[in-house]
Amino acid sequence: MQKELAKTYDPKDIEERLYSKWLDKKYFHAEVDKSKKPFTIVMPPPNITGQLHMGHALDNTMQDILIRYKRMQGYNALWQPGTDHAAIATEVKIIEQMKKEGIEKEDLGRDGFLERAWKWKEEYGGRIIDQLKKLGSSCDWERERFTMDEGCSKAVEEVFIKYYEKGLIYKGSRIINWCPVCGTSISDAEVEYQDQAGHFWHIKYPVVGTDEFLIFATTRPETMLGDTAVAVHPEDERYAHLIGKTVKVPFVDREIPIIGDSYVDREFGTGVVKITPAHDPNDFEVGKRHNLPEINIMNDDATINSLGGKFEGLDRYEARKQIVKELDEMGLLVKVEDHSHNVGTHDRCKTTIEPLIKQQWFVKMDELIKPAVDAVKNGEITLIPERMEKIYFNWTDNIKDWCISRQLWWGHRIPAYYCDKCGEFVVSKEMPEKCKCGHDHFTQDPDTLDTWFSSALWPFSTIGWPEDTEDLKYFYPTDVLVTGYDIIFFWVIRMIFSGYDMMKEKPFKTVLFHGLVRDSQGRKMSKSLGNGIDPLEIIDQYGADALRFTLITGNAPGNDMRFYLERVEASRNFANKVWNASRFIMMNMQQMEEAGKDPKVATIDMSTLTDADKWILSKANELSKEVTESLDKFELGIAAQKIYDFIYDEFCDWYIEMVKPRLYGDDDSTKTTAIWTLRKVLTTALKLLHPYMPFITEEIFCTLKDMEGISETEESVMVSEWPVFDESMSFKAQEEAVELIKEAVKGIRNVRTEMNVKPSRKATVYIVSDSENVREIFTNSKVFFATLGGASEVIIQEDKTGIDEDAVSAVIPNATIYMPFADLVDIEKEIERLNKEKERLTGELKRVQGMLANEKFVSKAPEAKIAEERAKLEKYTNMMEQVEERLAHFQK
Repeated sequence: MQKELAKTYDPKDIEERLYSKWLDKKYFHAEVDKSKKPFTIVMPPPNITGQLHMGHALDNTMQDILIRYKRMQGYNALWQPGTDHAAIATEVKIIEQMKKEGIEKEDLGRDGFLERAWKWKEEYGGRIIDQLKKLGSSCDWERERFTMDEGCSKAVEEVFIKYYEKGLIYKGSRIINWCPVCGTSISDAEVEYQDQAGHFWHIKYPVVGTDEFLIFATTRPETMLGDTAVAVHPEDERYAHLIGKTVKVPFVDREIPIIGDSYVDREFGTGVVKITPAHDPNDFEVGKRHNLPEINIMNDDATINSLGGKFEGLDRYEARKQIVKELDEMGLLVKVEDHSHNVGTHDRCKTTIEPLIKQQWFVKMDELIKPAVDAVKNGEITLIPERMEKIYFNWTDNIKDWCISRQLWWGHRIPAYYCDKCGEFVVSKEMPEKCKCGHDHFTQDPDTLDTWFSSALWPFSTIGWPEDTEDLKYFYPTDVLVTGYDIIFFWVIRMIFSGYDMMKEKPFKTVLFHGLVRDSQGRKMSKSLGNGIDPLEIIDQYGADALRFTLITGNAPGNDMRFYLERVEASRNFANKVWNASRFIMMNMQQMEEAGKDPKVATIDMSTLTDADKWILSKANELSKEVTESLDKFELGIAAQKIYDFIYDEFCDWYIEMVKPRLYGDDDSTKTTAIWTLRKVLTTALKLLHPYMPFITEEIFCTLKDMEGISETEESVMVSEWPVFDESMSFKAQEEAVELIKEAVKGIRNVRTEMNVKPSRKATVYIVSDSENVREIFTNSKVFFATLGGASEVIIQEDKTGIDEDAVSAVIPNATIYMPFADLVDIEKEIERLNKEKERLTGELKRVQGMLANEKFVSKAPEAKIAEERAKLEKYTNMMEQVEERLAHFQK
């Protein structure tokens, strides 16, 4: 027994050493093994711009718990890791870095910029991976992938071409969400709606050839420069006579038609709507129905272009101010109303997006989405918690075609080639040799694909697709996806429809959603609030295990959680408790060996087990079943709490205390049984705790196994067998017996606490019960009362015969406990204390009675003050009665 646990638990001393050991032993690595059942999780790939934050820490801790649990159950567990190129986020970061050096993106050109982007990836791409390792993530790092590596790029190209050939991808002019700051289109899922204070400007257009005006309201007056119609409801009697006439748009001197369209809500406002097909998605649809021109009056940077007449060059908001001012001067501004409305912003840079009509690439979603809807409806894919289904179906039921092209350089370039002569394009893996027109020179489409296009393929692109690999056949479909509810649209749904379309199979069986990690006040962690907490700092201060356990305890699927440092400290204290209890057990093993006894016996005579031994073995056995059931239902927080309660309360605070007299005694047989029980229960507890707190459990487990004599299957807790329920270790009668003993001890402790009895003061304990079975239970357990209840003697009897009248009592199920008052309290000192209390109360009563007898006080003092003194009189009177009653009892 050379190895032993350090005196104090220091995470810094063990974590890096153990993680290196796990990597060296290849415990995380998975290969195809048809003798084992696979269990696969794909990691949501963090961005290469990433810094580990609390969301990552929670997400990856949950995945690691599941993968470690399944690995111990004997599954061939693969946790597939990787990183995402994060097109917009990375490009913005690189541009910011270049600006500090005085370099513009265009100065480098596309190839030069991409060269720089790959250098960025090499420099920063591995940073978050190193941080995930500090968290204890047991990913198969030998399989690490990147969304733009050769295999993933091949998969992206393959999918794009297959979609195109099936008619699911097309290029066309449609209204898209344009970010003027990032200079690219973004999908609907990347638009975040925020309440913003704005205005309704009520404007009137003169009806040509009449004295009439049509009045409408708009929140974006600058878009009037692109108006191509004014619409009214075709059945609105107020305007029926005007349909077919025209109105004059100020500033651009354009006559536009008045049209009838049922899109208009005649009950809202004036029942008149201006139609700007190039700047509003609803107007775009109206324009298509009426063959209206589409006039885009905005440049990509949200300034007004040449079609905006005199306002050309002005920023959209500056143009708005100028237009409103001039409308007012022209008498065309009717009124201005304050108006709070939902405005779309880019989720990355928070810029207000501009709906613009542009040529973009789109994926048709109406047919593609159907298998993803059916899969959740028929239970082929389970969403946890179930309430996520409502959000899921709300999005799928209202899905629009997906704009997949981005005006960026960093990303997967669209495999489309345009003939330099005739402009026709060809979608192909390689540049065509010749166009139909005979020309042989082509230019590739400059756009790249939405980041989520490649991420949507992640469950199968990372394990070999489009090649028909053995890995793919074995590890796909994956089992569980763990992710935040905030990317259900971006990623989860897209992976599902991509899996069904390309693999003809679901990408995963279960989606486990978690919430956000918020600060202690419930606020979202953000740079602007300065309330972010760095997980690496927490790990450095408290250890990875404490952080992991904190993130999981009290955490329910789909719910946000608040992060308190006090809870991290509590988790660290729990780790200390586990460490100290383990050290105590090992020290007793060592002492036995030094005394020439064997503390490492593999089996014992079960008849030597005491009720206490059977109780803790039975509780540990039941715990194995309950934790397994909770983990199988993905109730990670509930399982964690059960493990905590068992180790902290049942094992450390009760059983170890119960067993101490046997460890310190001279009876070697009962000592051997006690040590065997302690070892067995500790081993079970460490295994159950391991997925949550991998480092401390590994250090203790391996130290214990070194002392016991290590075996190949138990060389690490990570590759040891998960505990399973064993009917032969279920002792219900002994469980009930010890629970009764615990109730008795708690009753004794409560009485002693209420009476301020010093721990050193011992008392006789009488246990009275008319149940022979209960009396037998206590007779067999007398030894515990000295250790746990401060008993000098334990007397068990059927009735109260011989028990002092003044004995203090505590009632428990089927029994009553009595302790002579004189054993708990020194009567002479108690009389002295009571006389001093009587003297104090006499003075207080005299003062209060004097005040209340004073007419001046009663007539002039505030009613509240008088009521306060009357309450004191009642309180002191009651206290005096109790003191006098106790004194009379002692002075008989």
